[in-house]
Amino acid sequence: MKLKRVHYLLIAAVVAIVLIVVFMQGGEETGATIKIGIAGPITGPYAKFGEQLVLGTEVAVEKINAAGGLDGRLIEIVKGDDACEAKQARSVANRMVSDGVHAVIGHFCSSSTIPASEVYAEANLLMITPASTNPKVTDRALPTIFRACFRDDQQGNYAGDYIANVLKPKAVAIIHDKDTYGQGLADATKARLKEKYGITEVLYEGVTRGDKDFNSLVTKMKGLGVDMIYFGGLHTEAALIVRQSREQGLNATFMSGDGLVTEEFAQLAGSAAEGVLITFAADPSKLPGAKAVVDEFRARGTEPEGWTLYSYMALQVVVDAIRANGGSSDGAKLGAYLKSHTIDTIMGPQEWDEKGDPKMAPLAVYRWEKQGDSYTYIQIQ
Repeated sequence: MKLKRVHYLLIAAVVAIVLIVVFMQGGEETGATIKIGIAGPITGPYAKFGEQLVLGTEVAVEKINAAGGLDGRLIEIVKGDDACEAKQARSVANRMVSDGVHAVIGHFCSSSTIPASEVYAEANLLMITPASTNPKVTDRALPTIFRACFRDDQQGNYAGDYIANVLKPKAVAIIHDKDTYGQGLADATKARLKEKYGITEVLYEGVTRGDKDFNSLVTKMKGLGVDMIYFGGLHTEAALIVRQSREQGLNATFMSGDGLVTEEFAQLAGSAAEGVLITFAADPSKLPGAKAVVDEFRARGTEPEGWTLYSYMALQVVVDAIRANGGSSDGAKLGAYLKSHTIDTIMGPQEWDEKGDPKMAPLAVYRWEKQGDSYTYIQIQ
């Protein structure tokens, strides 16, 4: 009898331990955070853009967590620094997968986003880039890959139309930085000018990211009588090209794209920033739904420039999809949801096509102008 009693006691003890473990695991699961990755150039020459992505995401997460989180679970941000380097971006993507994030907001440079997106797609992980504009990001129609911004073929067409119809230059130089984004944007603008308006550039040339001296390029443009420079690339090289052009007395109109939407451009270009034109999305800070959020940023002493609001909006979209699917991290399921629903965001209702591109992405022209002791970009069309 004693042996039988001991036997029953042992069984009861084992059952109790199992129940305790199950209970504890269940408690850990319901109390676990939901991890959202944010990836971009947190260090390196393009870190200002990484700051925009992180800032927009962090402020959105703070607001959601303050309201109780996502169905009672707090959101945790997992940062990944790709420095706008393709190999590093792939490593970041693999780490995001191994860290068990529910979705990723990023990357920034298209040359980083494209290889990273292959990792996310293979892992069935949702990725939304707030800022990568190269068409290839979504032209592959990967079911878990989305963008929250416009495309460079749209931007190039818009820039080409403005150059031909408004600026009407006599001699156009088209310069690019040989990168996926920069050359892609330059080529899209070049094609629009040629195919629709019969305008052929007098100079088409690539420069190398990281170069500091563009004086020989400026001399060449002066010799060709260039009165319009279109640049496909990011703010660091653009600032040096326009500054060295002005120093040599080449006062050609300078135009570029969304790679210049950071105050650091003006800091590098100095007074040469005055009058520089860029294409970017129509000012999102003027949208009714964004006003309160913009005021929140300004109350913190921060202006939500460039891609900040796009990152905020991307976080809203990710959270909406995860919540609607019961906390799922199944990228295919989340992607299918986004393609079949309208999502309310600070930038208005958002919808996506079968490629993963937003159905509405209005563009505008901005001009860098001096205001007080600094320069900023103002929408002019």
